This record gives sequence, structure tokens and C-alpha cells, in this order.
Amino acid sequence: MMQISVRVSRFNPETDAEPRLETWTVEVEEGARVLNVLDAIHARDPTLAYRSSCRAGQCGSCAVRVNGEPVLACTQEAWDGMIIEPLDLPVIRDLLVDLVAGISQIPRIHTSACGIVPKQEVIAQIKPLRDCIECLSCVSICPAMKVTEFLGPTSMRSQMRIALDPREPGNRIREAISQGLFTCTSCNRCWRVCPKDIEIPGKAIEKLREIANREGLTLPRHQEVAALVRTTGRSVEPGKHIFLDLVDEVIEPYGEVRREVGFFSGCMFNARLPERALDMLEVMRHAGIRVIIPKEQICCGSPLIRTGQTSFLDEIKERNIRAFQDRGITTVMTMCAGCGATLKHDYETPFEVKDVSEVLTETGLPPLTQVPVTATYHDPCHLMNGQQITTQPRKILTRAVERFVEMPAQCCGSGGGVRSGLPDEAAALGELRRAAINATGADIVVTICPFCEYHIQEHSDRPVMNLMTVLVQALGQKPATL
Repeated sequence: MMQISVRVSRFNPETDAEPRLETWTVEVEEGARVLNVLDAIHARDPTLAYRSSCRAGQCGSCAVRVNGEPVLACTQEAWDGMIIEPLDLPVIRDLLVDLVAGISQIPRIHTSACGIVPKQEVIAQIKPLRDCIECLSCVSICPAMKVTEFLGPTSMRSQMRIALDPREPGNRIREAISQGLFTCTSCNRCWRVCPKDIEIPGKAIEKLREIANREGLTLPRHQEVAALVRTTGRSVEPGKHIFLDLVDEVIEPYGEVRREVGFFSGCMFNARLPERALDMLEVMRHAGIRVIIPKEQICCGSPLIRTGQTSFLDEIKERNIRAFQDRGITTVMTMCAGCGATLKHDYETPFEVKDVSEVLTETGLPPLTQVPVTATYHDPCHLMNGQQITTQPRKILTRAVERFVEMPAQCCGSGGGVRSGLPDEAAALGELRRAAINATGADIVVTICPFCEYHIQEHSDRPVMNLMTVLVQALGQKPATL
């Protein structure tokens, strides 16, 4: 047996103005699950309200938040000091939330007299989308649903499942669009909290957007971005300075070569924020890392994949892979979270892909002097959820500044084509970031993603800085200016 102390959210809407955390110390077996802890508390206080049924991770009814993350109480191992709260859904009492409203909105297949049997390849595509246990964890954390009428990720999952089924008599795409198909920011939080590991953005939402594109229903602004990529190889219009024009193909370190990487610049650092990429090169030179920068590289294709415009994606992939492969590069480093996630998940590369924070933590930082500021960090969605990288940027940042304060992770609103296609939604999510940033009291906001930096700066009262720029300052150097 082991003894653990936990805090549990208690709330009775008939008597309480707001929820409160109640501390309990209970004895449970080694390896006990969260549900075992709740049972132990309930044995002493039968008024504690929570839900459970199968106790085997199959029904989804026991989903709660533990330290802010949605989990199934019956499968998540308990630990001392954890905080147990309800999902971010309407609370009936304590940990009991209203699931009926969300589940009732999930689209269902229409009845049909059709006797077509799905082919095996179609069944294989449908199967992962059928694994949903309707726990609504994905719905509870969806940023788009906080600011729009989006029906939610599991509804889009259901629409894609039905769209694949030949027994469905109707066309589900226009219905999906009316339910908010293009409001998804591709943040991938729904995927990461799903107890069944359903990749809803990649396997459902982006695939629905592909069908919408074939039917001529892509948002006009997204079509403009695709046309720009097709004609220029880039997803953004160039600024005054272009990074690839400013640098040599090989950048040598100041001293001994400790490592060699190829650098995939991405569109934003190449055309809009080249100074940040120049800051990165300065850090690499101090860290002993040789950087090779192929000039033939173009957009990774992420804006096309996220918006369903994939007709010439293979050409883009082939060109980018060849640019690095022809030089014998074995590690490609990205600085843009979206580019990194795309190269890791949507490409089949003959080389390893690593984020700049991975490269620096593996190789080692040069000597730093902490910058006298209080900094908070914004997790780019494509880094935190897409690449599951959270600790490396924090380790670097805490070495570079005098004081670091956390803030809750939340999509800034710039991803998934939302900033270009639905700017009001992007702005609303940006304002939520403003409130979270202000609550930290930090002097500066630090991030890595250029899209996050660009967007948050429009919705922040404090300077937004790239991690590489902070490192340059910690090296005692001046950040690049053009």
C-alpha cells in the first residue's frame, strides 16, 4: 500500500459560487489509477460525484483532467500531489460533466437501402476513425470551440468516417463546412489528449478539406496561398530582405566543428523574419555547429496540407528532399515548428529531422550570461503537439534569462490557415493569449515558431522574442538587424 495526497475539485451549483480544491490523503495499492483514488475518497465521502463504468478504458465515461490534462481516470496511474478536476465542459457536480450535449451533436450515418460492402482498403481507412469512445476529451480542449461555433474535432472525425463509407447516401462535405471544418487551427491538441490516439487533424479534418478542395469549396484566401506556392515556391510574399540571399551555403563555427546540420529555413524566416535566422546562425557558430543551407529549398508544403490543397505536394517534397540528400546531409534542422512537424510526419525522408532546440540541447549550449528579464514561454502547437517537444526550449530559456514563469499552453490562433482564412477567429484566440501573457507578469514572451511570434506580437502588450534572439543576447551579442 502507498499513501498519497491529492486535491480534488468540488462544486455544487446549487450551493457554490465557484469550484474549490479539496485536499485528501488516502491509501491505495501500488500502481493505483486515478479512479482507485476517487473510489477511496468516495468511501469516506459518498457525496463526491464522478462517473465510471467499464474501468478498462473502453467507455470514456470517467474522463477527467489531471494537472490540467484530460485523461481516463481508469487508465491513468495516480501520483502524489496530483490535482483532479473535471473536463472543461459544463459541470453537473464535482467531476461530473454534461456529456449528453456534446455526444448528441456527433454526426451519424444516414439510413440507406444500399447494400454496397466497403472494400478492405476503405475499411482500413475507416477503422482508426471508429475507435472513438466519445469521452469528449478532444472537445474539452479544442481552442476553436472557445471562440467559434465549431461543432468540434470528434464531429469532424465522424464526418470523415461517414464520408469514406460507400453505404452513406449523402455528401457530407458541405455539412462539415457548415459545422466549422475550416475553423480548426490544426493545433493537434485533440490528437494528443485522445485516449485512443486518433489523429483527428491529419486523418480526418485535413482529408475532409482535401475533398472540399476537389469540390471547389476551399476558402478564397487559401487558394491564393496555394497559387503563391505554385508560382514562387513560397507561401508568403517576400519582404525587403531574403535570408537565402543573405548567407553563404556553408556557415562554419568559430572554433572546432562539433556537429554538422542542414538548415531548412521555411517561408517566414526566409522572407519575413530573416533576422531571427541570422540570430540562430550566430548561436550555432558559438556552439560549434556547422550549418549547410541549400539554396534550392522551397516551402515545405504545410500550408497546402493543412488546407487540403495537395495536388502538387509530391513535387514540393521531392525538391526539398533532393536539396539536402544531394549534399549528403544526415540531419536537417528546422527552426519553424510547422516546417519541423511537416518534415517529420508528412515526408518520408532519408535524413533525420530535428528542431533547433533538440540540436542545441543534444550538442550543448555555449557559455551564457543570463539576460536580466522575466520571461514566459509560448508553446507553438506544431512543436508541443506535432513534435512533442516541450522540455528542450524551457531548458535553454532558463539558462538564458534570470527568471522564467510558466503560462498555460494554448493555440495562438495562427495555424491551420485560420489567420489567413478566418482572421476574426485568429484574433479572438490571439486575445486569449494576451490575457494569459498579462497574467504572468513577464517582461517578454519567448517562442520559436515564426507564425506564433508574428501573430502574438499583434495581440501582446509585451515584446515577443524568438528563443534564438534571447540566446544571442545571453552570448553578449547584439541581435541581427537589417
